[in-house]
Amino acid sequence: MTINYSNFFHGTLVKLTAPKPGDVEMMAKWHEDAEYLRNVDTDIAKIKTINQLEEEESRNTGSFYFRVRTLENDELIGFVVIHSVEWNNRSGMLAIGIGDSTFRGKGYGTDTIKLILQYAFHELNLNRVGLDVIEYNEKGIRAYEKAGFKQEGKMREAVWRDGEHYDRVIMGILRSEWEALNK
Repeated sequence: MTINYSNFFHGTLVKLTAPKPGDVEMMAKWHEDAEYLRNVDTDIAKIKTINQLEEEESRNTGSFYFRVRTLENDELIGFVVIHSVEWNNRSGMLAIGIGDSTFRGKGYGTDTIKLILQYAFHELNLNRVGLDVIEYNEKGIRAYEKAGFKQEGKMREAVWRDGEHYDRVIMGILRSEWEALNK
């Protein structure tokens, strides 16, 4: 497999970047969007202050965290992170959020996932990347499947929302599967 390292952090729609001044203010606005909060996390949906977001960010020292920006105009639209890395097992977990709703369902998430997987498999040298997603997040599940993730199981009725239980879908992709898709 030949990798074009000149585009290591640049996809067709997005680029992965370090945090920039003003990002946290934008991310605080995303935490006012119930759809975003209920798809990005299984925790109680709550608005976070700029200080809370900055504190969370400073605690992510063992994670590989990127901001997601559009290639077209460098607009901040989300985040992506490889976290919970187990170096001895060469595995990690993926989390992604497209915070700006105008960019959801238009391929930005899929492009972001492709970039972070290239980073995970070829820079971090991981063999497996996993994630979990709430079963009602059908757009997220489709994006993960497009990138090559396979459903591996479920945590039954692990999320309680609006008077109903929902499963957490466990998904994963192996380096060999990703390479076969990206020859």
